[in-house]
Amino acid sequence: MRARDLLTAFPTVTLETPVAEAARLLADQGLPGLIVVDGDGLPISILPGTQVLRLAVPGYCQDDPALARVIDEAHADVFLRAVAGRTVREAMPRERRELPVTDPDATVLEVAALMARTHSPLAAVVEDGRLVGAVTLRTLLDRVLAA
Repeated sequence: MRARDLLTAFPTVTLETPVAEAARLLADQGLPGLIVVDGDGLPISILPGTQVLRLAVPGYCQDDPALARVIDEAHADVFLRAVAGRTVREAMPRERRELPVTDPDATVLEVAALMARTHSPLAAVVEDGRLVGAVTLRTLLDRVLAA
C-alpha cells in the first residue's frame, strides 16, 4: 500500500486566513489539522487543531488549569471569540519542525514513520511540485488495521 492509496482531498489555508475560518473548517469537516500553503499552493506547515486552541485559550488557563475552573460557564463557552481578527500566522507553532510532506509512492510504513516523527496527524502529499492531497492518521490506521 502506498500514500496514493490513502490519499484524501484536503482543504488548505494560508498564513493570512482568519483563525475563526480555520477553526470552522476543522469543526465542520472533523479535521485533525490543516495544511498551510504558500502563494504557490505548496505546503509550508501543518497546523494542528490544538494550535488553534492554544491561540484562543487564555495563557493563564494554559499555565494553571485550576484557573480555567473559576471562569463561569457563560464566559467559558465563548472563549473562541478571542481569535476574532487573528490569522493563521499567529497560530503557527513557534518551533520549526520537519515538515510532514511525502510523495505518492511512499509506503504506508514511510508515511506512518513520518507522522510519528513529526508528531503530525496528517501528511501532505506532493507530486510534481503540487499538493495532491493528504494522508490522515485516521485513514492510515483504518487501512492498516483492515489489512
